[in-house]
Amino acid sequence: MNIISWNVNGIRAWQKKGKLEWLLKESPDVFCIQETKAEFEQLSNELKNIPGYFPYFDHSKGRKGYSGVAIYTKKKPEKVEYSIGGAPKLDTEGRFIALFFKKIVIITSYFPNGGSGPDRLEFKLRFYDQFLKYIKSLVKQDYSVVFCGDVNTAHTEIDLARPKANEKNTGFLPIERAWIDKVIANGFIDTFRLLNGNIKDKYTYWDMKTFARERNVGWRIDYFFVSSDLKNKVISSTIHEEVLGSDHCPIEICLGK
Repeated sequence: MNIISWNVNGIRAWQKKGKLEWLLKESPDVFCIQETKAEFEQLSNELKNIPGYFPYFDHSKGRKGYSGVAIYTKKKPEKVEYSIGGAPKLDTEGRFIALFFKKIVIITSYFPNGGSGPDRLEFKLRFYDQFLKYIKSLVKQDYSVVFCGDVNTAHTEIDLARPKANEKNTGFLPIERAWIDKVIANGFIDTFRLLNGNIKDKYTYWDMKTFARERNVGWRIDYFFVSSDLKNKVISSTIHEEVLGSDHCPIEICLGK
């Protein structure tokens, strides 16, 4: 099974750039999207009805053209959830979808950015904590778990080009990075590091305003994590930095049987 995840920075703009054709060519079993910036009703018929896929969308309930996630899957799930539980406010921005299959749960999430003041950082950390509770509960129910998306935090110094300059900036704060430590301590595996070790200069996001992509001054803030029972089934974990169309690039894993 191969799964692609991509923060598309607006799915309608992404389509206009010809990326739907790219998706059809790649033909993943599951395509997870973050930052759709649209409600399902606003999409073109081509996006609503991609041949061979079942679509699942969630959007921001209070702000148009903001946030939003989606999953296209070739196999219809047994159940779909759009809530991580906890405080209802955590679910209002359309940041989470979980697809339940017989033995595995596949999750896409667009984790909050901690900028715009202390209130926003607090919201991000509350979302983080509740998300971890959610995925831990799935493991206790004997599900295998794959979660992917824009986590909005670089884990270690090799996950961004300029760690020293960003020590006090959201996205690389110790308290944000500590949450990823906690995820790993609870048995979830960063698949890219599992298969690629401490390789450097591999990023998934670049600031477009400063032409950072051309200089590869980036951040690795998009991830695939799997529960420990899937460790030996991870065949590949790839960053497709050559694929344009957003300020993020797509990432992909392949899982064996």
